[in-house]
Amino acid sequence: MSKDIFSGLENLGFEDIDNVNLYKKEDDKMKQDEEKIGQSEEYKQRSLLYDMQVTCPVCEVNFKVRAVKTSASRILKKDSDSFIRYGVINPYFYDVWVCNSCGYSAMKNDFHKIRSFQINSVKEKITSRWRGKNYPDVYDIDIAIERYKLALLNYVVTEAKSSKKAMNCLKLAWMYRLKEDADNEMTFLKQALDGFSDAYYNEDFPIYEMNKFTIMYLIGELNRRAQKPEEALVWFSKIITAPGAPQRLKDKTRDQKDLIEESLKKESASNEDLTEGISFDDENKKDKKGFFSKFFK
Repeated sequence: MSKDIFSGLENLGFEDIDNVNLYKKEDDKMKQDEEKIGQSEEYKQRSLLYDMQVTCPVCEVNFKVRAVKTSASRILKKDSDSFIRYGVINPYFYDVWVCNSCGYSAMKNDFHKIRSFQINSVKEKITSRWRGKNYPDVYDIDIAIERYKLALLNYVVTEAKSSKKAMNCLKLAWMYRLKEDADNEMTFLKQALDGFSDAYYNEDFPIYEMNKFTIMYLIGELNRRAQKPEEALVWFSKIITAPGAPQRLKDKTRDQKDLIEESLKKESASNEDLTEGISFDDENKKDKKGFFSKFFK
């Protein structure tokens, strides 16, 4: 703290006062309280986790993965693209399993679904370059992002189905949404959109427990979020007019369709105002030119 606070006391013998913190005890206490809160949160999360033994299908090494207790998940909110926001502990952080021995990584539902030629690809392109890493007992969002990206690299190397890469990208987008990193969120949302669009036409349903209509809705919603309203409306209209689509999904789709149409109306009105303003300026310019031309012939 600057000694300017005590300026004027120099003639009383206090000319060497410097770096005095008026509230040192309070600051220290706040710091200690914050550390205690952080420790208690980590302790709480640790109590909601357990270790599970798995065998790597690539190198056949047994290792432990962290898993969230079934009773631990507390849902706070669900976004329109199916992203679930959790309280206390986030199961998404623990969705990727990583073999520290060979580097093989995948989302837990896909971990054991690997074919012999894909195993060879992992050994050749992942294991040969892999440097192991020991993760802490409790994962944070940055660790989750790193592990999802490692899984995505494995999906690319093994030439996995588009749906697997798309789901991985979607979850990466969700992680960046939690970080409020809009640019990276959009990057992975667009990648997810491309992947699910390809999967819709070229893969069998269900895809990650989603039937045809749910995938159609997801593609429409990803188009909406990717600022492609026309494409989104096409997919939403297909669901609304589909005889076999569940009524609940149709109602949800109508809500999203209304959001797009309202947004397009506002955009159209804004463009009209802008156009009118430009026209008015042009007319003014013409008038000014005619007026001044009388003096500058």
